[in-house]
Amino acid sequence: MDTVTESLAAYPGARVEEVRLRVGALASVVVDSLEFCWGIATEGTPLQGSRLVVTTVPVVMHCAVCAVDVELDGVQSFRCPRCGEPSSDLRQGRELEIESYEIDDEAGMQTAG
Repeated sequence: MDTVTESLAAYPGARVEEVRLRVGALASVVVDSLEFCWGIATEGTPLQGSRLVVTTVPVVMHCAVCAVDVELDGVQSFRCPRCGEPSSDLRQGRELEIESYEIDDEAGMQTAG
């Protein structure tokens, strides 16, 4: 919330319409709870009334044996689904980042971030 609010300084009077987040499966974020609390947390801020859109990012690891990046079906086992070899070389799945946000600056919709 702070990051988006700070960037609004460049758009005086703008209102945030939507915030899009990328959340990795290993980010320790309960997406349902985040979405549920968004309205309460943004109340009285420039983000009040905005929509929160969360994209869950799967875990991807690199398998040295197969020489490829592979998506894991879950987070219970960090073994290559092709050959069964364990790996700790995670390439994706820990993200918690703002993908983009949409503002209404009264001159039309713009996407920032």
